[in-house]
Amino acid sequence: MDEAVEVVTRHLEAAFVDRHTIRFNLRVALAEAVANAILYGNCEDPGKGVAIRVLFGRNAVEMEVTDEGCGFDFRHVPDPTLPANRMLPYGRGLFLIRQLVDEVRFNEAGNSICMVLRRT
Repeated sequence: MDEAVEVVTRHLEAAFVDRHTIRFNLRVALAEAVANAILYGNCEDPGKGVAIRVLFGRNAVEMEVTDEGCGFDFRHVPDPTLPANRMLPYGRGLFLIRQLVDEVRFNEAGNSICMVLRRT
């Protein structure tokens, strides 16, 4: 996982004016998405894979992480900042991703996340 995140970071770092955006935002969001795919999507099954697709355009980078799991309902993830949800063992990673990138989309099955980070 770390190697995949590092490769993407290295290739995109020079293309962003604000390198902190790549060094921190992209790296953390991508690592969190891959970790979620491995842990929750594939249930740590070593026989299942995770696909990472990165598209770099003139104005943005789009990162898609897809696992081989059955997905989840991304519309019903509890807000981890609410007092009643603070001790729940899930929801923080997705919250963090949403804070670090400009746009988050999921496929209908819920086993693929697309994160968009706009260039500044």
